[in-house]
Amino acid sequence: MTEHVKTEVAAGIMTLTLSRADKKNALSNAMYSAMSDGLERAEQDPAIRVVLFQADGDSFTAGNDLADFSAQANGKDAGESQAFRFINNLGKATRPLIAAVQGNAVGVGTTMLLHCDLVFLADTARLMTPFVNLALVPEAASSWLLPARIGHVRAYAMFALGEPLDASAALTCGLANAVVPAAELRARAWQAAEALTQRPAGSLSHTKALMRDMERITAQMSRESALFRERLQTGEAREAFAAFAERRKPDFSKLTVG
Repeated sequence: MTEHVKTEVAAGIMTLTLSRADKKNALSNAMYSAMSDGLERAEQDPAIRVVLFQADGDSFTAGNDLADFSAQANGKDAGESQAFRFINNLGKATRPLIAAVQGNAVGVGTTMLLHCDLVFLADTARLMTPFVNLALVPEAASSWLLPARIGHVRAYAMFALGEPLDASAALTCGLANAVVPAAELRARAWQAAEALTQRPAGSLSHTKALMRDMERITAQMSRESALFRERLQTGEAREAFAAFAERRKPDFSKLTVG
């Protein structure tokens, strides 16, 4: 358990709120674990019909806490990573997932949206997947799901160049259902969640399953996670995290391709 993820259940809706606003909701191992616990509980409890993700503060999430990545890159024991457990639970979730996103949604903050069935963005939202900037590769099956949704060239620019998508562009690309003023975001997402609780749960579950190629998603996640773990052990990753900690631009020019 962690105080940085608040779990509430009411009216058939489980709300998972990222609450580490002083760190822009950067995701620690404990936060991933708490969100995984929530998703697993939702799958087991028939009273929970919808899961809603939201966040406190002005950012949805800054992505993975880089201190954890840096420890792994430098061979230090950061404990068993819970990030892949969370990603796997997202991939196999049968309950409807809804996200309410304000401010920056970095890394998994964006890739998790590809597994949400309804996505609402505040007009302040910016979606970013700067994996290559950190000498890593995409995760959460996003290397397949994102190009399938928005096209290869735009997805590649997000992955390889770290180009962000603002809320209006994300809506146009089909990554969101609506863009609303930040003050209205939670109410809009809750309204949609309530509407889903009134639909037949079995029909919703089967509809979601029909819309997702689970075999392909599982295979892509497995391939990505293996490469991701390999990349964490490279000299490029160590340089990227050192540069971030030292507030300088990384220099990959002397490192061999691998």
